[in-house]
Amino acid sequence: MKAVTKTSPGSKEFHPVKPRRAELLAKRIEEGAAGLAAFAAQLSEEQWRTPVSSSDHRAIGIVVHHVAAVYPVEIELARAIAEGKPVSEVTWEVVAELNAKHAGEQSAVTKAAALELLSKNTAEAAAAVRTFTDEELDTAARFSLSYGAPVTAQFVIEDHALRHSWHHLARIRKALKA
Repeated sequence: MKAVTKTSPGSKEFHPVKPRRAELLAKRIEEGAAGLAAFAAQLSEEQWRTPVSSSDHRAIGIVVHHVAAVYPVEIELARAIAEGKPVSEVTWEVVAELNAKHAGEQSAVTKAAALELLSKNTAEAAAAVRTFTDEELDTAARFSLSYGAPVTAQFVIEDHALRHSWHHLARIRKALKA
């Protein structure tokens, strides 16, 4: 982490100062994942196996696991943008293919396994976000999931890693009319 340093009057000690924006982003990632985890933890087995919608036939449990499983990819994409590297190979078609493959592979995912992965990957994603400097958060590059628009690393974090749990929790609540 490229930390800003400051000293107290008369002291030669250096104290790292965490970038405030990165810390706030990380906390919002943790908040969203905690909400999803808390809601998912109280679901019955029948609810866990309920399809998300008539157009998304994935079971709710698969979607919870999906949110957890893609945190590393979402952070990797944000890191690439933060380094000024355009991202062109990740399209919505690729995402749909990966989601379908994931659903097939995780058709029997247990609540315990999904919640464990959600906890682990949320912590790792939040820790990674905390390492971003303000300069990195402000760096923009072309991003294929935003139709080639030059977007900032902060936008990628907010639109993907941060929003993802909130988005799917809303869809799960709608499916269960909760």
